[in-house]
Amino acid sequence: MWAVYTCNPLHAFRPMKTGSPFIKEIHTSESPKNSPWATRLIIGGWALIGIKSVVVWWACAHYTLPFHPLWVIAPTVAFAALCTGVYLYARR
Repeated sequence: MWAVYTCNPLHAFRPMKTGSPFIKEIHTSESPKNSPWATRLIIGGWALIGIKSVVVWWACAHYTLPFHPLWVIAPTVAFAALCTGVYLYARR
C-alpha cells in the first residue's frame, strides 16, 4: 500500500492511508467555446485602450510634457496584446 506523508507537527510524518495507487479511470470534457462575455470584455478593453491612446497623444501634444507619448502607449498595447494572445491561445 502506498502512503502519503503529512507534515503535521503533532503527527510528525505519519503515513496516511490512501486508495489504490493505480489510476482506474479519467473523465475529460471539452473546454467551452469562446464565451461571448469574455469576447465583449476583450473588445471593450481594446476600445478603451484606443481611447486612452488618443487622449494620451493629445495631452502630450497639447501640454508640455517631458516624455514621448509612446512611453505610455507602447507598454499598454504590449501587455494588452499579451493578455489577448494568452486568452486566444487557451481557447484554441
